[in-house]
Amino acid sequence: MAEIDVLLKMVIDRGCSDLHLKAGGPPATRKDGRLTIERGLPVLTAQDTARLVSEIVDSRRRQQFEAGGDVDFAYSLDGIGRFRVNAFRQMGTVAVAIRHVSSCCDDFASLGLPPVIEKLANEPRGLVLVTGTAGSGKTTTLAAMIDYINKTRDGHIVTIEDPIEVMHADARCIVNQREIGEDVGTYGDALRHVVRQDPDVILIGEMRDHETVSAALSAAEIGNLVLSTLHTIDATETIHRIIDFFPTHQHQQVRLMLASTLRGIISLRLLPAVGGGLVPAAEALVMTGTIREYIIDPEQTHRIRDAMGEGDYYGMRTFDQALLALYREGRITLADAMSTAANSHDFSIKVRALGVVPGAVSGSAAR
Repeated sequence: MAEIDVLLKMVIDRGCSDLHLKAGGPPATRKDGRLTIERGLPVLTAQDTARLVSEIVDSRRRQQFEAGGDVDFAYSLDGIGRFRVNAFRQMGTVAVAIRHVSSCCDDFASLGLPPVIEKLANEPRGLVLVTGTAGSGKTTTLAAMIDYINKTRDGHIVTIEDPIEVMHADARCIVNQREIGEDVGTYGDALRHVVRQDPDVILIGEMRDHETVSAALSAAEIGNLVLSTLHTIDATETIHRIIDFFPTHQHQQVRLMLASTLRGIISLRLLPAVGGGLVPAAEALVMTGTIREYIIDPEQTHRIRDAMGEGDYYGMRTFDQALLALYREGRITLADAMSTAANSHDFSIKVRALGVVPGAVSGSAAR
């Protein structure tokens, strides 16, 4: 077994999510969101990190790395798991960050996702976004949605990813997965042709520029269900980010397109769970007449969060409502809930309504 495979097996055996390698220090692992430097392992030299990366990168990706200084790719280790790899240069040496990608798709309830996500996965057309910072669970959530669609309806799913992380076998659907750099040049190239491939569902790994966002909106507008991600922290920021991809004179047109195509936004944050592990706090926006009006009118867009807070009937909830529910269930500590809340003052008032004085309790919810 190659040396890097031994390290990856260690990651899986210890229940870790990430492995970091850099010259001048020992390997580091991440578990339950916490990074640990493995001081019991040997310090890596520049030659060590270059050799370790060379064990898993193919010749085409190596050329890309040598030309640009960084490269993303997926790596599968038989009997161990599948990993997303980013190799990059720092201070003239090779470093690498490797994340374990789940090879199976849990159902929404097992992942701790709100029931409304099943409703969004059942949408026949429109745009559904999953947002959050790096490592917040976006990939896992999208994989669960694709798996659900694949098993519950008939159709053609096309995914466009960089790289392909979770692989899907055909079930009731035909699933074609296209990897940037391997099967097609760029996201733009793939999206220019995808509508001619007779898709019912299109997964775009990330909406990262004007061209990708424009193509996603157009594909949703002509009748496809489009799933994608953005690195935004909540629904309101997501809407502003999409609009800001376009020049100012197009903003109102984009607002109208977004209002007509958007079906929902799930925004995720992972928190330490009581007893170990991580648990997602999920904010949910679902398109309603009120939300549509607030998107169209820039003077009212700031009211979207208020509408979400009052939209429980539609399955909507804000981050603070999600945090409060997790705390009441005893799944997260009060300290973690308070530190993550969007509005700590408003959240403390809600906690007081439960009969708990913020700062007086550091463990699970009061009984």
